[in-house]
Amino acid sequence: MALAVGILTIGGQARAETAGAGVAATSVAQIPEGGTVSAIRVDGTQRIEPSTVRSYLQLQPGDPFDAGRLDQSLKALFATGLFADVALRREGDTLVVKVVENPIINRIAFEGNKRLKEDQLQSELQLRPRVVYTRTRVQSDVQRILDLYRRNGRFAATVEPKVIKLDQNRVDLVFEIDEGPRTEVERINFVGNEKFSRGTLLGVLRTKESRWYRFLSSDDNYDPDRLNYDKELLRQYYLTQGYADFRVVSAVAELTPERDAFYITFTIEEGERYQFGKIDLTTNLKGLDPETLRDRITVAEGDWYDAGEVEKSITALTDALGDLQYAFVDIRPKVDRHRDAHTVDLTFEVNEGPRVYVERININGNLRTLDEVIRREMLLSEGDPFNTSKLKRSEERIRKLDFFDKVNVTNAEGSQPDQTVIEVDVTEKSTGEISLGAGFSTTDGALGDFSISERNLLGRGQDLRFGATVSQRTQQYDISFTEPYFLNRDLAAGVDLFRIVRDNQTYSEYNETDTGFGLHLGFPLTERLRERVSYSFQQTTISDVPSTASIYIIDQVGTRNVSQVSHELSYDTRNSKTDPVNGFIVKVGNDFAGLGGDADYVRTRLSGTYYFPIPTWDQWVLSLGGEAGYIVGLGQDVFIADRFFIGGDTLRGFQTAGIGPRDISTGDALGGNQFYRGTVELRFPLGLPDELGLFGHAFTDVGSLSHVEIASTPNVVDSASLRAASGLGLQWRSPLGPIGIDFAIPVAKQSYDKTQQFRFNFGTRF
Repeated sequence: MALAVGILTIGGQARAETAGAGVAATSVAQIPEGGTVSAIRVDGTQRIEPSTVRSYLQLQPGDPFDAGRLDQSLKALFATGLFADVALRREGDTLVVKVVENPIINRIAFEGNKRLKEDQLQSELQLRPRVVYTRTRVQSDVQRILDLYRRNGRFAATVEPKVIKLDQNRVDLVFEIDEGPRTEVERINFVGNEKFSRGTLLGVLRTKESRWYRFLSSDDNYDPDRLNYDKELLRQYYLTQGYADFRVVSAVAELTPERDAFYITFTIEEGERYQFGKIDLTTNLKGLDPETLRDRITVAEGDWYDAGEVEKSITALTDALGDLQYAFVDIRPKVDRHRDAHTVDLTFEVNEGPRVYVERININGNLRTLDEVIRREMLLSEGDPFNTSKLKRSEERIRKLDFFDKVNVTNAEGSQPDQTVIEVDVTEKSTGEISLGAGFSTTDGALGDFSISERNLLGRGQDLRFGATVSQRTQQYDISFTEPYFLNRDLAAGVDLFRIVRDNQTYSEYNETDTGFGLHLGFPLTERLRERVSYSFQQTTISDVPSTASIYIIDQVGTRNVSQVSHELSYDTRNSKTDPVNGFIVKVGNDFAGLGGDADYVRTRLSGTYYFPIPTWDQWVLSLGGEAGYIVGLGQDVFIADRFFIGGDTLRGFQTAGIGPRDISTGDALGGNQFYRGTVELRFPLGLPDELGLFGHAFTDVGSLSHVEIASTPNVVDSASLRAASGLGLQWRSPLGPIGIDFAIPVAKQSYDKTQQFRFNFGTRF
C-alpha cells in the first residue's frame, strides 16, 4: 500500500513531517535543593496512568529534593520510550512532572518500492500498528530496510521516514523509498594466486561478474554476506587441493565513483602444497582393534592433502563404530605438519565421547508439511544416543526432499547435562508445478509437453503427476501416484496409468499402441543399494502396417495382452544424479511375462556407468558406461514390441533402430533379442563462464544387436559384429532448457545399417 504524505487524513487535521522533527529536548528545570517533597503532580498524560509515571521516579513524597536523584528520575522516564518529552520543575514543595507522550502508530505504509514487495519490507520492521512510536525505533527500521535492499544488490537505495500526525495522539508512518539502480559486481580480482588461474578461482566463487547473460541470476549483485561465503568457498577449495597453509588475507569491495557497481579484490596466501604422510589410527575404546577400521579411511600416504576426504573418513569411521554398537565416540583428526618436507602426518584419534542422549526433536517452520514427513528422514529419534555425523546426514536427507528453500538442523543443551535438544528449522517452498514444454529432437521431431504435478500432496510427501507429451512420432499420456513411506516404512509404493502411441513408420512400417497400468514398490537394502519390484499389465496393438511392409511385421498385426512382473536392483555412489562428476551406478533387472496374458518371455538387463574427474584438469570428467540385454521367449517367438532396438541416443552415429536384424527387401528394422553397447565419453569445459552451462564432449560408442531366431530366415540380414562410432558434441544447459548437438562418424558398420552423423535435441519447460 502506498500513501501520499500530506494527503492522508483520518478523524481530524493531518500534518506530515520527517520522522525526527518536532521533538522538544528533555530537561530538568532549575530546581533549588533543600526541603522535602510533599506531593508529586503529573501533567500531560493521556493513555498512561499518572501512577505509572510516578513508579519510574527515584524520589517519592517525604524524600528531600536532591539534584542527583532528580536527574536519575528524568533519565529513567526517558528510557521507557513512552515519552517524546519530559520536564521536571518545583512549585513550592510540589514536584511537577510534565510529559509529552510518544504517539501511537496508526498504520505503516511504503512508497516507491517496486523491486521488493510490501510484505518483505514489513517483515523487517520492529514497529507495528498500535505500537508506541519512537525516533530510535524508526531509525533502526530505516537501517533494516537499507540492509534488505543491499542484500538484494541495491546499495544506492535511500529511505526517508515521514509521519502524518492525526488526532488522539496517533500518527501514520510512511517510508519513502528510492530503490536506485541494482549495484552489480563489475570485476573480481585476485592478488597472490600463483597455482590457480583467475578463471579457475572465479568458478569457485558464488559471486559472479556482471554480464548480459546473467539476466536470470542475482549472483552478480553485490552482497556482503555472500562475500563472506565466498571466502569460505576459496578456503575449502584450496584445502581440498592440498594447500594446508592457505588463508584469505582480505576481501575488499570498493564502490565505483558512480555508485552503480563494485570492484572486489581477494588477497590470498596460497602456501605450499602438501601430501599425506603417515596415516595412523589410535583408540582407547575397550575391546576395539583399530586395525579393523583401517579400510574405512579414504586417504592414503602419498595422496595430496584433502580436507574433504578427511571429513569423509571421519564419517565412515563413525558409521562403522555405530555398527559395532559404540554409540558415544569422538573422532578427532590430529594433524602434524612438516613444512620442510611438505607432508602432513594424520592420526585419527578415536575416544569415548560424552554420553549425551536426544531429549527432544523440535520441528519449526513447516506450515503445510506434516511433522512425520520430516521426522522419518531423521536418523536420530528421542532417546537415541546423540551422533553428530547422523545429525549432518539427517539434514542432507531433509534437504533432498526438495520441499524446503532452507533447512537448518542444530542441537542445543537439554534440560539435563546428558541430554540435547535437536532443532529442525525449515522454510517451505512451492512443490506444485504446472509446466508447458516445446522442443525438437532428431528422433521425435517437433514436440509439445504438458504436465501438472504435486510433489508434497496435502503435506504428506506424496507425489501425484499427470503428463502428456505429443510429438510427430509419439503421443504419451500418463498419471502416476507414489507414496514414499507405504505402511509407515521406507517403501516407495505407487501406481501408474498410461497410454502410448508410437509412429514407427520411418523405421519399421508399423504403429504401436500401449495402454495399461503398473504397480511398483521400491525400498533400500542399504544406504546405496536399492531394490524395485513392479507389476504391469498392458494391451499392445500393432496396426497401420502397409502391404509393402516386411512379412515378419505383417504377421504380428493385432492386439495382445502382456502381464509382466519385474525387479531392478541398483547400487548408486554418484555425487549427483543429474550432473555426476564421480562415483558409479550399477543396475540389474529382470522382466517375467506369462502370469496371464498372451506373452511368455524372460528379459534381463545389466548396465553400469562409472564417472571420475581428471585429477590435473579442472572440470574434465571421464565416464565409462556399458549395457547388455537378453530376452528369450518361453515356447514362442519374442513379439516385435518386446525386442531391443539400438541406435540414435543409444548408439550415436546410427539412426534410431539403425543397426540389427533387417529385412533387406523392405528395409524394415526387426529388432533383436540380445544386445550390448558401451560408451567412453570425456566431458570438458570450453573456457567460458561456468554459469553459461556450455560443455563439450568427445565420445566413442560401440554396440551390437542380433536375433538368433530369425537370423537365417529369407531376406533377413543379421550380423552380431561390432558397430562403432566416434564424435564430438556440445551440451548447453540453457535458461530455456537443455540443448545437445552431436556429430559422429561410424568407423565400424554393416552395409545395411542406417547411419546418422548429426543429432540435435532441444527441449524446454516454462
